[in-house]
Amino acid sequence: QVQLVESGGGLVQAGGSLRLSCAASGLSFSSYAMGWFRQAPGKEREFVAAVTRSGGNTYYIDSVKGRFTISRDNAKNTVYLQMSSLKPEDTAVYYCAADWRMSTSVAGTRPGEYDYWGQGTQVTVSS
Repeated sequence: QVQLVESGGGLVQAGGSLRLSCAASGLSFSSYAMGWFRQAPGKEREFVAAVTRSGGNTYYIDSVKGRFTISRDNAKNTVYLQMSSLKPEDTAVYYCAADWRMSTSVAGTRPGEYDYWGQGTQVTVSS
């Protein structure tokens, strides 16, 4: 079966960095756009970043542009989220998700566009 397993979360001070990883199995990884979402307590799940099948195009929510970088390694079936200059408002559970796409140049930005989800990893940024 399909599994998406996130890792790399933790507690970090404001201004610090973390790199999240998401290892995928049970699917043809290069056929899926990949995304990261987050959900803070009491809030809806929100889009953070996405990368197209080949890695050629990336998308970000405005609040993380210039601070976060999404990338993928199709040989390792893994997608990454490098997070820098972290702020307390980045505190959330971060989820990776897989979006099957015929197109190689498009990735979804809404939760409903994604087919598979990981279990999430907690990121806590202290002030």
